[in-house]
Amino acid sequence: MRATAVRRTALAASAAALALLATACSGSSDADGKDEKGAANGSSSAPKTPAKALTAAELEKATLAQGDVKDTKITKAGPADEVPADGVKVDKEACLPVAHALSGVAQEGAVATTKRKVIDEPKADGEKSLEDAAKGEGADAFKDAFNLTSTFVALSSYEGTAGPYAFAALKKAAADCAGGFTATVAGTPTKVVSMTEEKITGGDEALAWTVTSESDGATTPVKLVALRKGSSVATFFAFNLAAAGGEKVTFELPAAVVAAQDKKLA
Repeated sequence: MRATAVRRTALAASAAALALLATACSGSSDADGKDEKGAANGSSSAPKTPAKALTAAELEKATLAQGDVKDTKITKAGPADEVPADGVKVDKEACLPVAHALSGVAQEGAVATTKRKVIDEPKADGEKSLEDAAKGEGADAFKDAFNLTSTFVALSSYEGTAGPYAFAALKKAAADCAGGFTATVAGTPTKVVSMTEEKITGGDEALAWTVTSESDGATTPVKLVALRKGSSVATFFAFNLAAAGGEKVTFELPAAVVAAQDKKLA
C-alpha cells in the first residue's frame, strides 16, 4: 500500500471507528425482550432464586478500574459516549437487543449501569507511532501504530430474573440475526452482514461473536461479548484500528478485559 493510501485509510479508519465508539455506551433503556410473563423470547438459565441486584454503589466497586487489566488505560465513559435507547433503530425488530449491546444500552429492568473505555497502551518497543504513520512512514508504520484494540464495557445490574432474561434475549437475537441487519444509531446507519459465534468462558453465562459490518464494499470486524454473573450483565464492544483499516492483523476477543470484569463480579 502506498504511503498516501495508508494515510487516507488511517484517517478513514480512525474516523469510522471513533464515530462507532461514540455510540458504544449508555444507560438503561426501554428495550423490549420480554413476553407478558416477563420472560425473554428465548431460553434462559435463570436461577431458581433471583440474585439480588447490585446497588449503584456496589456496581461501581465491581466495575473495571485503572490497573485491573495489564497494559491498558481504563477511563470512565463521558457524556459524548451516551446514546439514548430511542436513538437506536433496526430494520429487523428481532435484532434490537444486538443493536443495543453494540451501543452499550441496557435492557429493561436495569437498576444501574456503569461504562468504561479500555484502550491498549502503545508498545514501547520501537514501533512506529501514530504520528509517524500520519507523516507517511509506510504501510508497516500504519499497521504497527494502529494495531491497538479499544473496548467499551457496559455493566448493568438487574432486578430479580431480569438479568438472565436480558442475556437470553441477546442470545436469541444474535442467533436470529446472524445473517445480518441494519442498525441506525444517532442517525448513522450501519449494515451488519454477519455475526459469527466465538468461544468465551466466564461468569454464569458468556457468549461472544465477531460482528462484520460493510460500507462502500469494505468490511470491518468488531467483537461483541456478553457476560452474566448473577443478576449483572456486562457487554463488551471491541474494535481494532488496523483491522478497521483493512490490515491483516490478529484481532482477538478482549479476553483479558472479560476475565478482569468477571473476577471483579465474583
